Amino acid sequence: MGLLIRNGSVVSADKTLAADVLIEGATIKEVRAGIPAEPGHEILDATGMLLLPGGIDAHTHLDMPFGGTTSSDDFETGTCAAAIGGTTTIVDFAIQARGTKMRDALDTWWKKAESKACIDYGLHMIVTDLSDAGLEDMDDMVREGVASFKLFMAYPNVLMVDDATIFRALKQTSKNGALICMHAENGSVIDVIVRQALAEGKTAPIYHALTRPTLAEAEAVHRAIALAEIAGVPIYIVHLSSEDALNQVREARDRGLPAFAETCPQYLLLSIDDMNVPGFESAKYVFTPPLREKQNLPKLWDGLKSDHLQVVSTDHCPFCFEDQKSLGKDDFTKIPNGGPGIENRLQLLHHHGVNAGKITLNRFVEIVSTAPARIFGMYPKKGAIAPGSDADIVVWDPKAEHLISAKTHHMRVDYSMFEGFKVQGNARQVFSRGELIVEYGRYVGRTGRGQYLRREARGGAWT
Repeated sequence: MGLLIRNGSVVSADKTLAADVLIEGATIKEVRAGIPAEPGHEILDATGMLLLPGGIDAHTHLDMPFGGTTSSDDFETGTCAAAIGGTTTIVDFAIQARGTKMRDALDTWWKKAESKACIDYGLHMIVTDLSDAGLEDMDDMVREGVASFKLFMAYPNVLMVDDATIFRALKQTSKNGALICMHAENGSVIDVIVRQALAEGKTAPIYHALTRPTLAEAEAVHRAIALAEIAGVPIYIVHLSSEDALNQVREARDRGLPAFAETCPQYLLLSIDDMNVPGFESAKYVFTPPLREKQNLPKLWDGLKSDHLQVVSTDHCPFCFEDQKSLGKDDFTKIPNGGPGIENRLQLLHHHGVNAGKITLNRFVEIVSTAPARIFGMYPKKGAIAPGSDADIVVWDPKAEHLISAKTHHMRVDYSMFEGFKVQGNARQVFSRGELIVEYGRYVGRTGRGQYLRREARGGAWT
């Protein structure tokens, strides 16, 4: 007959209020104080708890082929871990192989997800081959609910595309309303620096970071925004990692341009100092963009506070240390790029953001749920606790303490980037479309219950 959550504090992007939430079926029916219980209503007492809209991780890589291996979390283990951490929706990436149609990639990723996903999921499309027919493929994808496309300015001869291809894709989004997501690093320059390092015998993992300077990121961010400005469309910069790159986004937004950007917990909480460990251990921190000097961290927090950064995603792309990262034991370029984080995003941001006074509770909700829902065409179905929205609700205990460790996490990977971090604030219960799927750190839902989200193509518009 319905579920009535009583006595909690409902937190949105703009306010916090004491209210009850009535769920009927998969949706929220009513949000207000003093909702009367009807016969048959199940009652959940949320006294002392925060009621948050389910987290949305707009940047994940599950079951993704890369560097001669495949990311260790598939759509079952990855989405289960996400749910336990309070995330009820992800947007993953389908990858168009060169010489194939985007349709083939979409079908492949649907098959990866459809019987395994524990939470709802959308898909971005990674574009590697954009012939004239490819422009029509983009329009077809939009009709299938793929409202965003990712292009790479890095990884020459693998994923990188040239400026003409980027510009053509941007122009196409002015017609179909999709949003271009950009991996912004100057891949050609980085490739020269990498070759020089290898020639000098510099093969250790830390050289992955030392060969990818922040100015190579900043230059590419500047160029991506310029191309979008010429095309007259919005742009979204993924996993921004440095102050130099942030300055380019800030300057664009100050001029009124629709430039959006995300960062990730690793860039807010870790630095290149974490790679100063013996032997090959620092391979655990090889991902792209790399870890930066410590002085970048407070600048990125400031960017979140001032809305020059709109979203925090994870770029979750885990590879086991023992049998996958070790592929690059003698050559840092062969270390699979990526790290785990899908389970800990809300815990880390609540503790190190809200509890530390760097961001408000409302801003926390905005960057982990509401903003990605709006930018990527899911709002108000997702990202809100409001009548008519999906009943994706996290009952958040702001006082619960948790120790992050590979020994207890649910991601299918043998290490944690945040090993030993103690956090205060954690999900007590998680509901997805009205169904209880997590209770006290245990997934209680059904494997494969997640639904594919057909997202609206709105060009990154907020409304």
